[in-house]
Amino acid sequence: MQKEVLERGLGMNRRKFLSRMSLGIGSVALGSLLIPDLFKGSEEEAVMAGLPHFAPKAKRIIYLFQNGAPSQLDLFDYKPLLQQMHGQDLPASIRMGQRLTGMTANQAKFPLAGTVFNFNQYGESRAWISELLPHTAGVVDDMCIVKTMFTEAINHDPALTFFQTGAQVGNRPSMGAWVSYGLGTENANLPAFCVLLSKGKGNGQGVYSKLWTNGFLDSIHQGVQFSSGENPVLYLNNPDAINRDDRRKMLDKLAELNDENYKAFGDPEIHAKVQQYELAYRMQTAVPEVTDVSKEPESIVKMYGPDCLTPGTFAANCLLARKLSENGVRFVQLYHQGWDGHDNLPGQIKGQCQDVDQASAALITDLKQRGLLDETLVIWGGEFGRTNYCQGTLTKDNYGRDHHPRCFTVWMAGGGVKPGIVYGETDDFGYNIAKDPVHVHDFHATVLNLMGLDHEKLTFKHLGRRYRLTDVAGTVIKDIIA
Repeated sequence: MQKEVLERGLGMNRRKFLSRMSLGIGSVALGSLLIPDLFKGSEEEAVMAGLPHFAPKAKRIIYLFQNGAPSQLDLFDYKPLLQQMHGQDLPASIRMGQRLTGMTANQAKFPLAGTVFNFNQYGESRAWISELLPHTAGVVDDMCIVKTMFTEAINHDPALTFFQTGAQVGNRPSMGAWVSYGLGTENANLPAFCVLLSKGKGNGQGVYSKLWTNGFLDSIHQGVQFSSGENPVLYLNNPDAINRDDRRKMLDKLAELNDENYKAFGDPEIHAKVQQYELAYRMQTAVPEVTDVSKEPESIVKMYGPDCLTPGTFAANCLLARKLSENGVRFVQLYHQGWDGHDNLPGQIKGQCQDVDQASAALITDLKQRGLLDETLVIWGGEFGRTNYCQGTLTKDNYGRDHHPRCFTVWMAGGGVKPGIVYGETDDFGYNIAKDPVHVHDFHATVLNLMGLDHEKLTFKHLGRRYRLTDVAGTVIKDIIA
């Protein structure tokens, strides 16, 4: 009966009751006194917005997703044997008949392609970094480089969807949506989950809204896309002849009508829509301020590079991600397109690295000097890696690489990961994992753990089944947690 009174009379369920109250100990105690069975019920109802399962190491995430799959063999995973065996066929004992894409499955031979770029060791970790990433090399002691990521998908769409939602099919909540659902927002005037898009010099793969969807979670958890146009968030501004007071009166009347609708039908999505209207109203003031980079000092512009003043570039989005993050946005997702290197990879990857190297390193340095890196997890990587053998015709200085899901590199910095370490080893050919594999579900479990969320408890019941980001798998990689 008390639960029904709470949901009908107050127009919210137990989780929303807590999320709208000040989340101090006194408020929680008050809630338990007013409604004794408030904390009883299903696991998803027990998830309290703003309250992690345990003490978090990170408060927010900035995910620099490199869409199209960067070649780990030309950037991070140095393999001298590939240089020595350039042009020779990949031994069948290494490939072991593993799954290939339709682009190379019919190749009679698989000629090994050593990188044309020089590598050197940097930092106390002595991590190998390509000459293509000089700025990244300068912050290597802040990074945790994971060389042994692997995934199940071999084509872009399912692999990208898998990394973002934990499933290869659509209509599942994205990582950002899950974090929003579990933790709520730190700033009521901005979304908990924001999405930024950029496109580089290389071949791009498409991105689409299913990657930042709320899935079956309340729509308030969907990622809000920022654009590079005059209006960063579309349809946010009032129409001509409508002022802010007019908008406030309209929203108040609309809320009354929606409340009547909720009493009649009990659909929780009605209240989610009201929350979105109210958030949009508050964003009208907050968004212009947070997206204004005109007051950034010259030292910051120089750090990120001149592109940071051009909206929609990777550098501009990195700077905007820092501003959003320091203003309380839980999850900032950047998608940078252009890494699909099936042919002329050496020529393309130079431009791709020029697009992202300086700004990626600057983001780490900027957060660090502001005292924010320890509580902000920065992630950099794509949906899979690239093959050690050439796709198409191989020459001394030119080659392409096909999709390779069996091992590839991502790096993380800040937010409770160990700095200055390299985790995992691939074999001498860079084809298989030799030590410490990290599956996509393990990666998700670890990221949630850093945010103070137990991936096995962060669930939502939908169509009779409890879902979670990690499905029925995932192990926290404790060796990379500080």
